[in-house]
Amino acid sequence: MTAIQRLPLPPFTRESAIEKVRLAEDGWNSRDPERVALAYTLDSSWRNRSEFVEGREAIISFLERKWRRELDYRLIKELWSFGENRIAVRFAYEWHDDSGSWFRSYGNENWEFDENGLMRRRYASINDLPIREADRRYFWPLGRRPDDHPGLSELGL
Repeated sequence: MTAIQRLPLPPFTRESAIEKVRLAEDGWNSRDPERVALAYTLDSSWRNRSEFVEGREAIISFLERKWRRELDYRLIKELWSFGENRIAVRFAYEWHDDSGSWFRSYGNENWEFDENGLMRRRYASINDLPIREADRRYFWPLGRRPDDHPGLSELGL
């Protein structure tokens, strides 16, 4: 059986690391847990805030719960650093809960990839900031962030 590959593959260059980050952002903005989970190894290990997630099936369950709670989710990721098979990103996403309260969640992630470009480890630290709806900055239609929409640095985030 041939292993599934998710391009670009390590070792990363600056350009391929930026591409990998954007592909991850696009996947998460799809809010499709099964699509997102395909970017991870079958035995992928996560720490997301204080939750520990092991394996692709658990990732799918985690993401289903997440997007039932975090409504109108829109995410921007930005490369922070990279090396051989690792990438560090910073990110911010906006969402609201079922009572209509808005939040901007800020965080950092450390990623480690296997030789096929699948993420083997993901460590995420995230903080939620309540915001007024008037303070939102992400207004594109749900789904992929348009190429001409500013990134985190351009938005001053």
